[in-house]
This record gives sequence, structure tokens and C-alpha cells, in this order.
Amino acid sequence: MRRRRFLWNIRLRYPRLMAFGMLAAAVAATMIAGAFMPKNEETVLPSSSQESTVSTVRKEESSVKSTLVSAEEEMRAVWVPVMSLETGGEGEEAFRKKFDKIVETSLEKGMNTLIVHVRPFGDSLYPSEYFPWSHAVGGTQGVDPGYDPLAYMVEAAHKAGMQIHAWVNPLRIQASKTPSILSEDNPYKLWQKDSSKKGWTVKTDSGIYYNPAYEGVRSYIAEGVAEIVRSYDVDGVQFDDYFYPTQDASFDQDAYSAYTADAKKSGYAALSLFEWRTANINALISLVYQKMKAENPEVFFGIAPQGNLSNDKAMGADISTWCAAKGYLDYICPQMYVNFENEALPFTETIETWKSLILEDSIDFYVGLAVYKAGSDADDGTWQTSNDILARQVMAGREIDCDGFMFYSWDYLDTEQTEEEMENVMKVLE
Repeated sequence: MRRRRFLWNIRLRYPRLMAFGMLAAAVAATMIAGAFMPKNEETVLPSSSQESTVSTVRKEESSVKSTLVSAEEEMRAVWVPVMSLETGGEGEEAFRKKFDKIVETSLEKGMNTLIVHVRPFGDSLYPSEYFPWSHAVGGTQGVDPGYDPLAYMVEAAHKAGMQIHAWVNPLRIQASKTPSILSEDNPYKLWQKDSSKKGWTVKTDSGIYYNPAYEGVRSYIAEGVAEIVRSYDVDGVQFDDYFYPTQDASFDQDAYSAYTADAKKSGYAALSLFEWRTANINALISLVYQKMKAENPEVFFGIAPQGNLSNDKAMGADISTWCAAKGYLDYICPQMYVNFENEALPFTETIETWKSLILEDSIDFYVGLAVYKAGSDADDGTWQTSNDILARQVMAGREIDCDGFMFYSWDYLDTEQTEEEMENVMKVLE
């Protein structure tokens, strides 16, 4: 099974957690078997009755095993978005206190991995040679908070026996005027002054983005990821679903025109705009994978695209290619933020489709679940029809042998809105 890699990493890094898990599993197995043993140990059953009882025990044990999977062999991650890490520049003590609470709550709710936002807007929650300080920790982008948030997050997560993946938005610099101020050392501002980098960033009505059409931009993003892997003992790096922000041809018109002119001059058939953009994203993903593996081959690289494959395709995310061969990623985690009543994107059928795309056996398959919708009136109130939707989604994922789950987001693990759903999730995670 592919999840053997995650299990191996847990064993290597966190032997105490592994030992505890084995002990818990042994106790559980004893309790399960004991529940079906005759109360009077001196009673001897006829052989036919013995066989019947053994058969019943085996069936019950099989049923239990189908619902219980140990934390050491199943990814149970929670996303920690930048909003959850904001301190408004209050300093290191405030940040540590906030993150300690994140770790504590995550463990209480059965999580074993944190997916932590470290580069949300072309900035960073760590000292970087490539990106300015994030406003989330400095108050204003570019302001040094005087400590290293990522260093502490890695230390605290590992001390608690958890894995930590660095969550990166590869192309986004600003969205809906957030952050409100871009620092003077932001690449967007620096490159505006450099004619050789014209077009490397693009400003649209919705925000500002890096343009992956240029090799220099792709290399810059990839080197930024390599910097994280080189400088920090992270267990993984994850890109989310933000790739091309628009299908509008004006976004990269100059770059595409230059490409088609060069194709014509060289005598080869040019790709369509859609094909060309997809090739640009593939080149970016491949380069990121190559650069980070050169730093540490044991660090996982994963992507969490939208659950809707059509939307992913429109953004240039070539899921089928990434999942068919080595050299792109180690895991894929579609954001399946729908319930069983969604007709446009039926949960069970959709995760089966995603699973079928994975042709490379080394790639793990995780399912992203919408804790934030649980108990809310989202999707026409269909999340209020029962209190075990997420638990049943976990079971559906296990039925197709997925390798684990990622929950969005930490802020909703312990709220009145999601309390009943999370109680039922924890029952199937125990």
C-alpha cells in the first residue's frame, strides 16, 4: 500500500508516538477479542459451537478493522491558514502561545499532521532571500517580527509528535487588496523597475500574480521552495489550488505572442493558449519537485487542487499528468468540500474518479474534507441534515483505500457549529 511511506516516516521521526500507537492497537485488539469470548473461561463448547463462535468473532473483527485505522498508517492533517497565525506584530510570545494552542487542539481532535501556511501572498513567515516578511507576523509586509515563526512551528510540531508541511501559494502576490501594503522589497515592486523582467508579474482586477510563462519566474518560485527545504526540517511542502487566476487571454498576451512568433520562425506548430499555459504549470511543478528533492529527497511534495477537475483544468492544473508518472509530486489531495447530496459533484463517485487518475504507485491519495461547512447552512442547508457527514466521508475514503485525510480548517476543529460532527469524526479516527 502507498501509505507505507507515511508510516515509515512516522516510525523514523517519532518512535514514541509509534510505540504508543502499537500499544493502543494491541489493547484495542485484546478488548475486541475479549468482548466475544465466553464469560466463563472454564466452559468448554462443543466443536461445532466453537467453530460458529470463531466465525462470528472473525466477522466482527473484520468489521471493526474496516472502520478503525491507526494514526500511524493514515494521514490525518489539518490546514492552518495564515488567518489562524496572524498576531498583528504582537511579538514572539504571542505567536508561540497561539501556535501552541493550534498544536494542542489538533492533537485533541486526532490529527497527526499540520499543513501550515508559510507563503500566503508572495511573502513569508520565515526569513527569506526571495520573499518579504508576511504582514501576518510583522503587522505590515516587509517588517521583520524579530523571530522565526517557521522555526518555532517546526520545533513545536515535532516535539508534539506531529508532522508539519509548509503550505505555499505559488503564484498569488495580492488578492482582493490583501495584503493592503506591498513592501518595497516585494519582487512585484522590484521587477517593475527592471525592464528585463517585464511581464514577470501581472496585475488584474482581482489581484497581482506571478506569471509562470517565464522560465525566470518558475525558477524563482522553485528556488523559494528549495530554500524552505534546505533551511527547515519540514516533512513536506504543499501547493494549494491557485494556479492561473483567469482564462482571459490578456493575462499573458505578450508572452504567448512571443512564443507563437518563435514557433512560426522555427517552423513548428504552436500550442494553443490553453495547452501552452498547462505546459507552463507542468514545467513549474516539475522544477519545484526537482529542486526540493535535490535538497532533501525524503521531504514530500504535494498539491491540493479543487475537487472539481474541470476547474483545475481551466487553471492549467494537469492532474492526470502529475499522477501518471514520477517527477511531479508525492501526493495529491483534492479539496472535496461537498457532501453526499451534491448532484454536480457527488462525493463518492468523485473521489473514485480521482483515485483512478493515480497511475504511479508511489503517489499517495488523500481527501480534503470541509470541516468549516459542517453544521452550517452552506449548500442550501444540506450540511444540517445529519451530524455524521464527515465521519461517513472518512469511511467512504477508506472504502477506496485512500491514504488519509486533510481537514479544512483548524479554526473549525473545536467550535459549537462543528461540535457534533467532530465528535463523530473522532470516533472513526480512534
